[in-house]
Amino acid sequence: MTNNRYQGSWPKIGIRPTIDGRMGGVRESLEDQTMNIAQSVASLITSTLKYPDGTPVKCIIADTTIGRVAESAATAAKFAREGVGITITVTPCWCYGSETMDMEQHTIKAVYGFNGTERPGAVYLAAVLAAHAQKGLPAFGIYGHDVKDAGDAEIPFDVKEKLLLFARSAMAASIMKGKSYLSIGAVCMGIAGSIVNTDFFEDYLGMRCEGIDEVEIIRRMTEGIYDKEEYEKALAWTKKNCRQGEDGNRKDLVRTAEQSARDWEFIVKMTIIVRDLLIGNTKLKDMGFGEESLGHNAIAGGFQGQRQWTDFYPNGDFTEAILNSSFDWNGIRAPFILATENDSLNGTAMLFGNLLTNTPSIFADVRTYWSPEALERVTGKKPSGLIANGMIHLINSGAASLDGSARQNDSTGNPTMKPFWEISEKEARECLDATTWMPANREYFRGGGYSSKFLTRGGMPCTMVRVNLVKGLGPVLQLAEGWTGTIDEESFRIIDNRTDRGWPTTWFVPRLDAAKDTFKDVYSVMNNWGANHGSINCGHIGAELVTLCSILRIPVCMHNLPDDKIYRPASWNAFGMDKEGADYRACKAYGPLYKK
Repeated sequence: MTNNRYQGSWPKIGIRPTIDGRMGGVRESLEDQTMNIAQSVASLITSTLKYPDGTPVKCIIADTTIGRVAESAATAAKFAREGVGITITVTPCWCYGSETMDMEQHTIKAVYGFNGTERPGAVYLAAVLAAHAQKGLPAFGIYGHDVKDAGDAEIPFDVKEKLLLFARSAMAASIMKGKSYLSIGAVCMGIAGSIVNTDFFEDYLGMRCEGIDEVEIIRRMTEGIYDKEEYEKALAWTKKNCRQGEDGNRKDLVRTAEQSARDWEFIVKMTIIVRDLLIGNTKLKDMGFGEESLGHNAIAGGFQGQRQWTDFYPNGDFTEAILNSSFDWNGIRAPFILATENDSLNGTAMLFGNLLTNTPSIFADVRTYWSPEALERVTGKKPSGLIANGMIHLINSGAASLDGSARQNDSTGNPTMKPFWEISEKEARECLDATTWMPANREYFRGGGYSSKFLTRGGMPCTMVRVNLVKGLGPVLQLAEGWTGTIDEESFRIIDNRTDRGWPTTWFVPRLDAAKDTFKDVYSVMNNWGANHGSINCGHIGAELVTLCSILRIPVCMHNLPDDKIYRPASWNAFGMDKEGADYRACKAYGPLYKK
């Protein structure tokens, strides 16, 4: 498993072992302990975290301990050569703060001060965090709860949690830098998120925005700019594995068998072409299409579709669903990020979730709040269990990954979505078998096509996420941790018949919190959601999202996390005692991470 999608290499984490610079006894006595801490931190990260291609995250340790400014400079030079984007400074003792701190402007920084009584590591931690705040270089502070013995090389559990939370979030931010968001088409039916804001991507995420017209897909089809052998393989796989459902259109809109076969050929070809547009394809160069072979180095993209495309051509639902999944005709592989309706802000939420978990994202309309009373009235059954307080109906024709059917299992047999390197062939098969491809609703999609239909298994922990842009404020993120819900088959049929029977369904039940107005009940979550779309990822990743947003300087306007799960740079504490207000003030004071 190698990184063969994007230009450049994965960012690395630099470990900076700092030490008391006084020679003649003090420094010498601390050399082994300080370097051992650095090696323990590096070992923890490399054995736990993985890049999107499944390879272990790499750590680079400074050649020597860092006691004075010359050693800081030497380490900075080494890290620059090695592609380090994140640094963790570690120490068990007092050090010369401004001489030993990481002064590089664009590295993402944390400092771990060992809690021991033999030397004042906590004193250095406080001093250097103050220096970071004074110099406008925010850093995360890490300090263990309990005093440890000087010779204890084991990293305490609470320190491990913060190290990994920081590293996972910082790695997500660093991976995005220098990549692209590719708009295929433009604004879809007036949806604000598909009005791509280049300032947001450039200033906050360090990404560039690329845009092409959808007609490029037709040009490549017409001129044969795609891998013909792969197309035949993909078409055969699709015919074998993608079960077509009953056509629910009225009789005059039903496609003939011949038209249906042409639609399948079209959408399979389109899927290959869209993938090539995102990341390129060396096979095209061999065919004489050097320019087209390059792709757009896109870590995420969006497809406009409606209406200029879908009024005439088959829709992009198959393309979006298959690319967002962890498998296709080439086997099990890392998912892509492709937002339906070119909703770049929901595509950003999908990207955040993917980079934090290495798992696919479910793109959905935040469609309907079902109160317990409405559920009982419509189905004749009183809801119980997870859905006793109501639920939110998530449904969309396009970009829900097939992994979102939750037919994969964790170690105890519970429904989940896994990184691709953990998915078995059997689990991929079960996701495919759980999906029916329904002929597109031709009142919506006049050009035809096929939409995936599945029902997400209940009981999967998940997090719903959305990024919004607010004039005068900038970007904000909202999140809700919760679970997928379950209703009986008869009740599902009744509700499904009231909506669109040709689309995938996920029931979402947020975790409620009576102390927060936006989470006092399920209705309030729906009522306070900032847009018509949301991205859903497996697992409760709210803490990681909050930490990531603080790195990027995006305030979080809505969440259901307890205060002890909020982890931001130490200088956020100087902006007031209310965590939400402090987050807004700090993000405004520091400004976007990459703003020039």
